[in-house]
Amino acid sequence: MSTRHRLIGLTVVVLWGLNFIAIHAGLEHFPPFFFAALRFAVMAVPVILFVPFPNVPVRWLLLYGTGFGIIQFAFLFLALANGMPTGLASLVLQSSAPFTVVLGVLLLGERMTRRQVLGIGVAIGGMVLIGVDRAEAGAGIGVLPMLLTLVAGLGWAFGNLGSRLAKPDNPMRLTLWMCVIPPIPLYLVSLVIEGPSAGVDALSTAFTHEGLVALAGLAYVIVLGTVAGSGLWTYLMSKHPASTVAPFSLLVPVVGITASWLVLGENPSALQLIGAAVVIVGCLGGMMGAAGRAVPVTDSSACPTPPENAGSTQLPGRASRSVRGRRSRRPQEPAGPPREPVAAKAP
Repeated sequence: MSTRHRLIGLTVVVLWGLNFIAIHAGLEHFPPFFFAALRFAVMAVPVILFVPFPNVPVRWLLLYGTGFGIIQFAFLFLALANGMPTGLASLVLQSSAPFTVVLGVLLLGERMTRRQVLGIGVAIGGMVLIGVDRAEAGAGIGVLPMLLTLVAGLGWAFGNLGSRLAKPDNPMRLTLWMCVIPPIPLYLVSLVIEGPSAGVDALSTAFTHEGLVALAGLAYVIVLGTVAGSGLWTYLMSKHPASTVAPFSLLVPVVGITASWLVLGENPSALQLIGAAVVIVGCLGGMMGAAGRAVPVTDSSACPTPPENAGSTQLPGRASRSVRGRRSRRPQEPAGPPREPVAAKAP
C-alpha cells in the first residue's frame, strides 16, 4: 500500500472517529431506527435523481447496502440508544476488521500472513477484555449493547465484501447508490418497533435547540461520515485486499474514545483502556504483517512471457558475455571452401 493510500486510510479514521459524537447528538433527539432511516433517506432522493447508476453487478450493491447500511446502523444505533458508551462503541464496532478478514479468507480465498493472524488474535483478545469489563455492569446494561454492536460489526464486514466484490470503476457512485437501499427497510422496522408516531414527533420538534443539535449531527453523519468517509473507504477496498484495508478501522477508537472523553465526559475504566490498547496493538501488528508480502504464483499462465525479439545481448551476467564472445570469434575464422560433413561421406 502506497503512502498516499495510507494517508487516505488515516483520514477515514478521523472522520469515522468523530462520527460517533455526531451519532450521539442525533440519538439524543431521534429514535434509533428512524434516525438510521432518515440519514439514508436524505441522501437517497438526490442520488436517484442526479447520480448515474454505478457500473457494478446489482447483487454486490445489494450486499453492500444490506451489510453496511441496514445491519450495521440498525444494530449500532440500537446499541447506543440502550446504553452503549459512545467511545466504547467506536472500539467494539471495529470487530468488523477481524470479521472482514475471516470472511475474506472463507468466501474470497484471500490469504493471511502469520503476523496478520497473530495481530487479529491479539485484537480479539482485547475485545474479550472489554466484554469482561462490560459483564460487570450486568447482562442487560453491559453485555446486550455490546452484543448488538458486535452484530453491527459483522454487518459492516459483509458490506466490506460487497464493495470489494463490486470492483467499482467509480467508488463514489457505489457509495452513494448504497444509500438508496436502507431507507425503506429501516423505516418499516421503525414503524413496527418504535411506532408510527415516534418519527413524526421527533421531526415536529426538530427546530428546538436539541433538535438543531441533532440535525447538525445528522449533517455530519451524511456529508463527512458517509459521503467522504465511506467513499474513501470504498476506494481503498477496490484497490487492495480486504485483509489489508480492514485493519485501518481498528484505529478509529483512538479518535472515538478521545473525542467522547473530551466532548461527552465519558471515562472508560482501566480494563477498558487496557483492552483498547491491546486491540490497537493487534491492529498495528496486522497492518505491519500485510506490508510487502507477496502471494506466491502457482499458475504458470500468470508468469510473464519473454518478448519475441529478446536477443542474446539481453541475457544477464556471464551468459550474455559468453554469447557475445562466441559471436565475436566467428568472423576471425579463415574463409575457405566448406568442408564436407562427415555424415555425408560414402562408406
